[in-house]
Amino acid sequence: MAEAENKIFELKVGIFIAIGILIFFIIVFSIGDVYLVRKGYHINVIFNFASGITESAPVRLAGVNVGQIDKINIFFDEKEKKTKVKLLAWVNDEKIGIERDSVALINTLGLLGEKYLEIFPGTTRDDLLEDGDSIVGQDPIPTERLTEKLDQIADSTNVVMTRLKEGEGTVGKLLVEEKIYNDLEVLVEDVKKHPWKLLHKPRTPRRDK
Repeated sequence: MAEAENKIFELKVGIFIAIGILIFFIIVFSIGDVYLVRKGYHINVIFNFASGITESAPVRLAGVNVGQIDKINIFFDEKEKKTKVKLLAWVNDEKIGIERDSVALINTLGLLGEKYLEIFPGTTRDDLLEDGDSIVGQDPIPTERLTEKLDQIADSTNVVMTRLKEGEGTVGKLLVEEKIYNDLEVLVEDVKKHPWKLLHKPRTPRRDK
C-alpha cells in the first residue's frame, strides 16, 4: 500500500515538473521572439551601403510592419568587383506578396531614429518574390555627403551675395548704383500715373519713295 502511494506521489511530482518546464519554455520563447514554427519566407536585399541598419530592424511594406531583418552579411561581388551588403529580410506571412519590381531602401524613423527596411510595392503582381529570391535596393546617401553638399551650397550662396554687394551683374548694379535705382523708380511712378503708355505704340516714320 505504501509503495503504491509513493508511486502516485512520484507521478504527481513528475507531472508538476513537466508542466513547470513547459511553462518556462513558453515564457522564454515569448520574451525572446523565438518560434518553433514560423510561417513566412525570406528575401535578400542587396545594397552597396547599409547606412548602419542592424539585425532585428523592422521590415515595412507600404508603411506597414511585415517582418524583420534576420541576418546581415558582407560579401564580395565577383561580377561587379566590389564589396556589398546582403540583408536577409523575414516576411512573417506567406500571403503577403512582394512584387519583383518593388523598390527597397533603408529609411529612418525620424531624423535620428531607428533604421529600418522600407519596401515600396511594385506593379508586376503576376511576378512575386519567392523564398530566397533577391532584389537590389536603392543605396542611401551617407550623412557625410549630405553635409558636403550643404557646405557647397552655402559657399555658393556666399559667393553670390558677395558679388551682389560689390555691384557685379545687373541685379548687383540695381542694388548698388543709386542713379539706376532712382531712374527705375521714376519710370515705375510714371507708368502708374499714365498706364496708357504701356499700350501706346510709337509711329514708325514714313519713308519717301
